[in-house]
Amino acid sequence: MRIVNRAHLPWFIFVVAATFFATWLYIGNFTSQTLPSALRLPDSLLQKPSEHHRVGGTPLGLIFGTIALSIFVFAALLGVRKKIVLWRVGTVQRWLRAHIWLTLLTIPLVILHSGFRLGGPMTTLIIILYVVVMVSGIYGLVLQHYVPTVMMERLPAESVYEQIPHIRAQLVAAATKMRDSFKPVPPTKADAGAPAPSPAKTVTAGSAPMASTAADLSTPTARAKSVVGSAIIAETIAPPEKRLEEKIPPPRPPNTKPPETMGTPTARVPEGAPVPAGTEKITGVAPPSVEPKAVAPPTPIAASAAAPGEKPPPATVAQPIAKTPAAGASTKITAATDADSESALLDFLDRQIIPYLSARRGDRMRLGKPRFSEDTFRFVKLRVTEAYRDRVEEMKGWCDERRMLDLQIKLQHWLHAWLFVHAPISFLLLMLVFWHAYVTLFNY
Repeated sequence: MRIVNRAHLPWFIFVVAATFFATWLYIGNFTSQTLPSALRLPDSLLQKPSEHHRVGGTPLGLIFGTIALSIFVFAALLGVRKKIVLWRVGTVQRWLRAHIWLTLLTIPLVILHSGFRLGGPMTTLIIILYVVVMVSGIYGLVLQHYVPTVMMERLPAESVYEQIPHIRAQLVAAATKMRDSFKPVPPTKADAGAPAPSPAKTVTAGSAPMASTAADLSTPTARAKSVVGSAIIAETIAPPEKRLEEKIPPPRPPNTKPPETMGTPTARVPEGAPVPAGTEKITGVAPPSVEPKAVAPPTPIAASAAAPGEKPPPATVAQPIAKTPAAGASTKITAATDADSESALLDFLDRQIIPYLSARRGDRMRLGKPRFSEDTFRFVKLRVTEAYRDRVEEMKGWCDERRMLDLQIKLQHWLHAWLFVHAPISFLLLMLVFWHAYVTLFNY
């Protein structure tokens, strides 16, 4: 509850006025010579002479003690008022304001009742418990004033405190579900009643390569093996287009003189002249055989119709098209990259995300620190492909929510932990005060 509020102003004025009045009564009855004549008490407010030498046993001291005891009883009834919601004896907020200001009023009353002395062991114990109760209450009042402001600034979405364990369990379940989605599905057992695959449509991995793939020729079987691996699909493959084979010139007879170029010495010797020294022909050595290579057939371009009497334009031969990489190559590279991304995310989930989300004290783990968490997720994004970065953002959202839940739990503990000291000691103090009043009234 905020103290700086107009609703608390009347209570503040009342407590200050009551404190001045009680102090005036105490000074006027016990040290009246210190007051000026204008501030002397009237005879109606002066107490009769008493045999008690201590202030607590005098009529005025008993009045101070009785008022303080009544305030203690009223302060203890605040818990009962909170439990009985339908009790129409003032609102809970009014009870709380009265609880705060009236208990603050007991400070001057207790001091004046004791006469600024601790007394015996019993009264000393009561004073010590009273100090603990008042200090813990003021500490809780300060927390009630500042912690809600901190929660509004640092918690963008506050959850119901009782629902926090359920929300944490949902975060762990979501992370476990994502981890299971990255794991490979175990192979299913084959049905005993299913027919065996046809051997004509299946090629085993250990079979020898077919002749159609040895010379880099394009046949239906070769294309099927290059795309799907060792297993040929059962779909019908369209026959390839007929290609024009390049005409290979027939081999020359052995005695035929090979053609010569203009750059050789033999070409520069006239016909029938003797061959100069050092240029004799080497006989008995066969020329190296050249293996013909398959060349893509030229794509003919239809010539435009020529006018009568004109020669038709020569046909343009298309340049051979460079080979493009097979579709299976790019698919294979992408699949390997996705597998690496899933492996990295699976390891990240098992080692850091799930242990952090399921930990009892997440603030003690490394992901519980905002700076370390930000650097970690930035590094994980660099290790995965673009398709998996949405998953990384989802994991980051889980960790941020868990961090907010931990912060809310910590602030709630700060906000209410002081009650574990304040409430039980208050009831102990109340019982000792009743015993002190009984002993004072009936034994002295």
